[in-house]
Amino acid sequence: MFLRLEGKRCLVVGAGLIGLEKVESLLRCGAAISVVAPNAVARVQELSAGGEIEWLARPYQPEDTVGCDLVIAATSDREVNRAVFQEASRRSILCNTADDPPLCDFFFGSVVRRGALQIAISTAGESPAVAQRLRREIDAQLPADLGPWLADLGQLRREVLQVMPAGAERKELLHQLAQREVCGSAACPARSFAAGAAEAGKVYLVGAGPGDPDLLTVKATRLLAGAGVVLHDDLVPQSILDLAGKQALIISVGKRCGRKKITQAAIHELMVESARRGLAVIRLKSGDPMIFGRAAEEIDALREAGVPFEVVPGVTAASSAAAFLEASLTDRRVSSKLIILSGHHAARPAGQHELWPADLPSDATLAIYMPGQDLAQMAASLMSNGLPADMPCVAVTDASRPEAAYQASQLNGLADLPTSQAPTLLLVGQAFASVKQDQYGFASAYVGRE
Repeated sequence: MFLRLEGKRCLVVGAGLIGLEKVESLLRCGAAISVVAPNAVARVQELSAGGEIEWLARPYQPEDTVGCDLVIAATSDREVNRAVFQEASRRSILCNTADDPPLCDFFFGSVVRRGALQIAISTAGESPAVAQRLRREIDAQLPADLGPWLADLGQLRREVLQVMPAGAERKELLHQLAQREVCGSAACPARSFAAGAAEAGKVYLVGAGPGDPDLLTVKATRLLAGAGVVLHDDLVPQSILDLAGKQALIISVGKRCGRKKITQAAIHELMVESARRGLAVIRLKSGDPMIFGRAAEEIDALREAGVPFEVVPGVTAASSAAAFLEASLTDRRVSSKLIILSGHHAARPAGQHELWPADLPSDATLAIYMPGQDLAQMAASLMSNGLPADMPCVAVTDASRPEAAYQASQLNGLADLPTSQAPTLLLVGQAFASVKQDQYGFASAYVGRE
């Protein structure tokens, strides 16, 4: 049964992760949604603040079901869920109770969507994980352009119905128009694609690369398509998030420039609890997850919780910046070493002003992630650690993205470069001596490359 819920009033009782899943599903259907819960996850609060849903921050009351077309009970309290179901039943309102099949008038299917085409898979609540796996396999076999093709076919069908009288000839024509080969053989590449899809109950630490969707690995793209939950950094652009399947719950867990939306401990809890609920969890990190991404802490948390995980590398910012500048990080003529550094370090002793206590070699390329806003201090620290004042350096912002730009300078002119709120990587070394500078010793704005 497929319900048309556009404009219909739907009540969701509960505003945790499970309630949020139901809210997101109903939003895709165009429903008018009211959420009742004393507390709510950040995403529910955002949707409420934006006017997309109504959130009543209080306990459930039986009167909340009045006038509703559909009710969903999604709290962590089974007695509250039972009360919601019983009240909905008394008012003859269809109700779904999360993770409690006996208290359900209907079940949420795992849905494959191609425009107006919807293929729903249900196990009547016996195993949502099986339904999700089948959805991924079917989704991988259907052509991406099936939705637009179906829309064109629908328009053609309406035209045929207008000009041809009912009968066997019209029926035969409509069936002929609907013929289209859909990949489904055992040798189909899409089936191979599905075979490596994200596994339920597992966490994947995935590198999103520097921002260009074309620089994602094939594996990262495949995993995103089958994700149940995507926990992403702030720097991951929408163009990459759009690669996640429509079934995915997408949550920003960014902590950028000191502005924390969520604690690291809360991220660990989201990963663990989502995996334990049988979802394929993608922890999507900008660049490569194993370089300054706090992956070690997350791996420790997953190991401690006994949750299976896998790391999927990504293109790191230093590689992308070098490609943008067309300058090798390890030009053997001047640089035989590559040193990856961070502009700040969580474990730096109090009162220590030097970023790097040891002498830095002058025949190395330094890739400094998160250099911060105080470039004067950065330059002073580098020079006090043995680098010459005329050492070339380049600050690259938004590497790999259409708005990519760089500022080139010598180390003693680094303080004169304008700072940027955009993601910045500082490259230092003789390998960048050929990067163009103007008469003031730095490039004021070279955006992109023709």
